[in-house]
Amino acid sequence: MRAPVTDLPIVLEDVSFSAGGVTILDRISLVLVAGSPTVLIGPNGAGKTTLLRLVMGLIAPTRGRVTWGGREQASPTHRAIVFQRPAMLRRSAAGNIRYALAAAGVPRARRAAHALALGALVGLTGLERRPARKLSGGEQQRLALARALAKEPQLLLLDEPTASLDPAATKAIEDVIRKVAASGIKVVMSTHDLGEAKRLAGEIVLVHRGRVIESGAAETFFAAPKTIEARRFIAGELLV
Repeated sequence: MRAPVTDLPIVLEDVSFSAGGVTILDRISLVLVAGSPTVLIGPNGAGKTTLLRLVMGLIAPTRGRVTWGGREQASPTHRAIVFQRPAMLRRSAAGNIRYALAAAGVPRARRAAHALALGALVGLTGLERRPARKLSGGEQQRLALARALAKEPQLLLLDEPTASLDPAATKAIEDVIRKVAASGIKVVMSTHDLGEAKRLAGEIVLVHRGRVIESGAAETFFAAPKTIEARRFIAGELLV
């Protein structure tokens, strides 16, 4: 029997990305493996979102290479991404999920039940018929997670999933992320919130000015950061 196709590990080798003459990512080398969540931290404009887009395969590096499970050309069938402000379709919450299931190739007969299950997973039970655009910000973010999970991805990329949310909505999103990670899906997410990084991360990657400044196990990173930039960032100082 053939081993199942996997996108992991994802390897970035000396990767740079430039746009409009501006270098956004500069010679990044990074390996993402199965396991607990990897959390990208760093100041605004550090390049975290661009790095997620590269890992997803939405953009190509201008230098270096990215491989998924050893392959340079890999369809994003096993990957899903949720952006900071996901667009909501003009449908009910359940209709949004059913649309994602259809796009993922799930047979029509299975979509209704599967949509209910995904809604329950992200805590939207009872809101299935509500128009998606009338949901709160936190509810919309959880709906976006449900749509992403419709693909049954091996890798879930999240760009600042709790930005601008209140503590209750943040906790709801974090609870979903924990469930997803516990199910075996690799989560790679960015956040500006160090508390969130401490709560969720198994691995930390500090990005500043388009470079990976420091990476490693979260417990070690927060207890004994190796670089001046990491120590300053953890202390709440501005990195400029």
